[in-house]
Amino acid sequence: MMPFAVSTQGPPQTPSPQKHYGLSSPISLAAPKETDCILTQKLIETLKPFGVFEEEEELQRRILILEKLNNLVKEWIREISESKNLPQPVIENVGGKIFTFGSYRLGVHTKGADIDALCVAPRHVDRSDFFTSFYDKLKLHEEVKDLRAVEEAFVPVIKLCFDGIEIDILFARLALQTIPEDLDLRDDSLLKNLDIRCIRSLNGCRVTDEILHLVPNIENFRLTLRAIKLWAKCHNIYSNILGFLGGVSWAMLVARTCQLYPNAVASTLVRKFFLVFSEWEWPNPVLLKEPEERNLNLPVWDPRVNPSDRYHLMPIITPAYPQQNSTYNVSVSTRMVMIEEFKQGLAITHEILLSKAEWSKLFEAPNFFQKYKHYIVLLASAPTEKQHLEWVGLVESKIRILVGSLEKNEFITLAHVNPQSFPAPKENPNKDEFCTMWVIGLVLKKPENSETLSIDLTYDIQSFTDTVYRQAINSKMFEMDIKIDAVYLRRKELHQLLPNQVLQKKKTHSTEGIRLTALNDSSLKLSVDSDDSLSVPSPASTVKTSPLTGSSQGRGSLVPVVMAASVTNIQATEVCMPQGNSSESSGGFLRESILQNAIQPAVSPPPRATVTRVVSSTRLVNHPLDLQETQQQKYLILS
Repeated sequence: MMPFAVSTQGPPQTPSPQKHYGLSSPISLAAPKETDCILTQKLIETLKPFGVFEEEEELQRRILILEKLNNLVKEWIREISESKNLPQPVIENVGGKIFTFGSYRLGVHTKGADIDALCVAPRHVDRSDFFTSFYDKLKLHEEVKDLRAVEEAFVPVIKLCFDGIEIDILFARLALQTIPEDLDLRDDSLLKNLDIRCIRSLNGCRVTDEILHLVPNIENFRLTLRAIKLWAKCHNIYSNILGFLGGVSWAMLVARTCQLYPNAVASTLVRKFFLVFSEWEWPNPVLLKEPEERNLNLPVWDPRVNPSDRYHLMPIITPAYPQQNSTYNVSVSTRMVMIEEFKQGLAITHEILLSKAEWSKLFEAPNFFQKYKHYIVLLASAPTEKQHLEWVGLVESKIRILVGSLEKNEFITLAHVNPQSFPAPKENPNKDEFCTMWVIGLVLKKPENSETLSIDLTYDIQSFTDTVYRQAINSKMFEMDIKIDAVYLRRKELHQLLPNQVLQKKKTHSTEGIRLTALNDSSLKLSVDSDDSLSVPSPASTVKTSPLTGSSQGRGSLVPVVMAASVTNIQATEVCMPQGNSSESSGGFLRESILQNAIQPAVSPPPRATVTRVVSSTRLVNHPLDLQETQQQKYLILS
C-alpha cells in the first residue's frame, strides 16, 4: 500500500482487549451498547454538513496526485544519481519516496484541506539539490502552480498547488545508499548522523505513524478526532501558534482517550474525552507511551533534566524520539479557556446521552464578542498584498507574547485571543492598504475597597510592538509603511471595527454569568456578567478613541489616552493604551524611532497599585453517571 493511502469509513473493527495500550490500564473495557452505536450514527450524520468527510472521488484524486509526485521524486533522484556518476546498479534501485503526515496521514483531513508531505532521499542527494533541481523540475510541470520555496524556515519547505491541491513538501536525506519501498520511518536508527533539519523534517511522519500504532481501533479514533477537531475550531481553541492546541496535540489527546476506553465507539469516546481532560491534573503530562532512552544526544522533553520544561502548563508529549512537548505555547489564559470548554463539552454530551440535546449543540459556536466586556483589537497593515501576507504571519506568531504580558498584569485575570482574524477597515480609504485584525477578550479583576480600577497598558502594548518591529528589522522585512496598532474597545464599541454579521452571530453557550475556574496555581474564580448589571460612566468621562470613525486620533504614534469602561460591580474602569494622532499617521513617533528602540530597552513599566488578590477554591464539575469513573481515572492519572 502507498504510504499516503487513507482508509474510508467502514464498519467498526473488533478490538483485541488482551493487548495493552498506553501507560496505565484501561478505565473501562465495556463493549458498546446499541444506544452507543445509534448515537455514533447520529454523530456521523451531524458531521457531514460541516464538510469533514471527503467524497471517494476526491480522495482518489488526492491519491493520484501523490502518486504523480512520488514518481517525480523517483525520476529526479535517478537524474541526480546519474549526474554524480553512481554505479548503474545503484541508480536502478536508488528509490526515493514521498511520505505523508498530519491530518491526511491520520485519515481525518477535511474537504479542500492541504497535504503535508515529506520527500525522503538517499545520502548522495543534498538539501541544496532539493531547493534547486527539484524546484526547477516542479516549475516545469504543467499541473504545478503557486510554487515557492521557504529555504530559511525553521523546517525548510517547498509549497505548491498540484492540480488544485495545496501541498507542503519537506525534505530529509537519510544515511542510506538507497531508499527501499518498505522503509519504516519509526526506526530510530535512521536518525543517526542526520543534521537537525532532517530530524525536524522526519518528526512529523514519525509522530503521526506512532499515534496510529498506539490506538486500539483506528476507525473509532478517526471519527472521534474528526468530531473533536471540528468542536475545537467552532469554539475558537484550535491554534498552536496563538497558545491553544494544534492538530497533532488534539490527535494525541483523542488517542489517549482511546487507550483508556479501547472498546468504545466514537459517541462514547467523544464524551469520555471531555470527562478525562476536564478533570486532568495539569501540568501532569499526557503520554501515549513510556519515553524511550536513545544514545543519540538529541534534546528531549524531560523536566528532571531541563528546568525550562518544568514551567510548561499543559504538556502533551509526542510519542516518537526525540520526545517533545507539542503545547509549549499554552499560557495560563489559554489553558483556562480550554479547560472551561472541556467542562462545557462534558455538560453538553451528558445532555446528548440523556436525549435532552442533539449533537449539533456541541458544534454551535459561542459568540466571542458577547463573552467579555473588554477587548483589545490588534491591527496589522501593509501597503501591498505580499508585504501584508508576511507581516500578518510575523504579527500572529508574536501575539502570544502580548497575551503573556497581559496575564502578568495584576488587574487582568484572563486574556483570551480569538484565533480567527478579520479584515480591518482602511485607515485611509484613498490609499492602497491591506489590513488584518485580531481581537483579545479581557476579564478584569475587581479590586478590594475601591470603586474605580485604573489599568495602564502602555508598557505592555509598546513592549509587544517593539518586539514585533525588532523581529521585522532582523529578518529584513521592515518597511516604513507596515504598521501594527492596538485599540481598546468595550463590548458595545466593537461595531466601530467589526462588521455587523460577525457581531450579530447567534449567541450560544456564552459564559455570561458562568464562573470560570482554573486549576492548580491559577485557581481564581472569575465572573463575567451581562451589560445590564453595569454602572456605565457618564459620557463626559469617556474618551472616543476609534481611529477609523472620524475621531481625531490616528494609528501612528504613542500618545497615551485614558479610556473609560465598566467592570463588574465597579463604577468605572480606566484603561490607558498607546494611541495615535492622525497628524502623525504617516510615519508616526513609533515607526520613526523604531530603529532606536530596536537597540534600546523598552520604556520603563509604570508603577502599579498594590491590590490583594482574592483566591477561591476550585470548583470541579462532576456528573452523577461519571463520578465513580472519574475517581478511578484520577487515580490512574496520578499513579
